[in-house]
Amino acid sequence: MLKTLKTGWHVLYVRSRHEKKVHSLLEENQLESFLPMIRTISQWTDRQKIILKPLFPSYVFVKINSIKDFNKALTINGVCSYVRCGGEYAKLKDEEINNIRLVVDVEDITDLEMNTQNYEAGEVKKIFCGPLIGLECEILKYKNRHKILVRIDSIPQNITATIPSHYLQ
Repeated sequence: MLKTLKTGWHVLYVRSRHEKKVHSLLEENQLESFLPMIRTISQWTDRQKIILKPLFPSYVFVKINSIKDFNKALTINGVCSYVRCGGEYAKLKDEEINNIRLVVDVEDITDLEMNTQNYEAGEVKKIFCGPLIGLECEILKYKNRHKILVRIDSIPQNITATIPSHYLQ
């Protein structure tokens, strides 16, 4: 399997609540990694607090350039294994990583969440305004609000978010 290893962005499955630690350890070991984080409001009985939590729980994306990098990432404390889809290691395209970065970094986007539902094919539009300019996404109507759906086909996951309607073309 390692002889046919493809270079690029792979998905590491990590221990629960170890995503930030694994991400920092990968960076310390000179491996490029990506951990998309979202802001959420945590509610207690006496207060609210905004916290950062991973968009994909137990997943960290790592860029693999050689078999040495592949094995090095597995030795990081907290890493369990690589995610596989259909017997092959899950590999994301650079375009998918860039789309995730775009969606996560925008302040105007609200209700950002990850899910594995199979949505019906909706209207595909291009965002022509704001920081997500050029991103193609599917439009969903939910409670009379414009929600966008960004599909990540390499790993069967979707990102849904609410955006201002004036962003759409």
